[in-house]
Amino acid sequence: MAAITYELIKKDEATGARAGIIHTPHGSFPTPIFMPVGTQASVKATSPDELRDLGANIILGNTYHLFLRPGLDLMREAGGLHKFMRWDRAILTDSGGFQVFSLGALRRITEEGVEFRSHIDGSKKFLSPEVSIAMQTALGSDIVMAFDECVPYPADREYTENSLKRTLRWAKRCKDAMKRDDQGLFGIVQGGMYKDLRADSVKGLLDIDFPGYAVGGLSVGEPKDLMYDILEYTTELLPDDKPRYLMGVGTPDCLVEGVARGIDMFDCVFPTRVARNGMAMTHTGRLVMKNSQFTHDYGVLEDGCGCYACRNGFTRAYIRHLVRAGEIFGLRLLTLHNLWFLVHFMGEMREAILADRFTEFRKSFFDNYEYRK
Repeated sequence: MAAITYELIKKDEATGARAGIIHTPHGSFPTPIFMPVGTQASVKATSPDELRDLGANIILGNTYHLFLRPGLDLMREAGGLHKFMRWDRAILTDSGGFQVFSLGALRRITEEGVEFRSHIDGSKKFLSPEVSIAMQTALGSDIVMAFDECVPYPADREYTENSLKRTLRWAKRCKDAMKRDDQGLFGIVQGGMYKDLRADSVKGLLDIDFPGYAVGGLSVGEPKDLMYDILEYTTELLPDDKPRYLMGVGTPDCLVEGVARGIDMFDCVFPTRVARNGMAMTHTGRLVMKNSQFTHDYGVLEDGCGCYACRNGFTRAYIRHLVRAGEIFGLRLLTLHNLWFLVHFMGEMREAILADRFTEFRKSFFDNYEYRK
């Protein structure tokens, strides 16, 4: 039996939104789902127990950062990421491709792989499909991502086409390098903002055959309308019986629109990053807790929220005080709140799909959501 399988439970015919279940060696979880990002074997400011408490069933680790520190040998010695970080649920690891290609002048791409300089100490490093798979094998993640190039926006057609062809060759090399049968390798659709290249990417990946497919190269600076257009075109080409993962997206509006286009899995550093900047996420928009309007506000961050901060009555006034005073506890409260919010926000969309009211959910969300200053 394959390590990763997908069970489609219900599809919203009006939009294509899907409710399903993904089965992994470390447990099954309902979709659509948001995956908290644990870049360096830790979701910032949280413990594994806290992640379990807020309902996280899968988290993401990053191959690039773990490749640099603590490195391949130590991860093998530690027995993999689950044991190393004491996490007993599912893990997805990114291939490291996005981070490497974001280094710009610090990296050189060849057919064999990418030579780059570490952002930590400047030392020369090398990542290839085989090295990425070896690292992810040592990490022992349930879902492994193929090594690819994420082209920037904008990128001309010639560059994008050549990059895509190489990425497909790398995808085949990734599959050939896989040795463990308790891990599932996902292919990544690229092709920039060119629909015909997206179609070529999907066809090439389907020919190789993966247990799941990610849509990469979006949310890289393009207008949201263009992102949604390319996403909708791409997901319509993907098989119904495999999970679909939109990489690097985590704002509520993009999550709703991604689900509406048939995406099952999402990840992003957004909820933890904005928490460290003093921002809370709610159904009606963002709350900037440094603002003076919360000085005498003794309500919780959001009524009805079940996160640690809200259910224990920590007020907006108190959290504002902690943020302004630079107290770590304030940033932890916001982190736990934001992660709880997104995990359960995805659950609300799932329930709406199952109850045949996703269209109403989507409309109600956008009627009430705004960016607060």
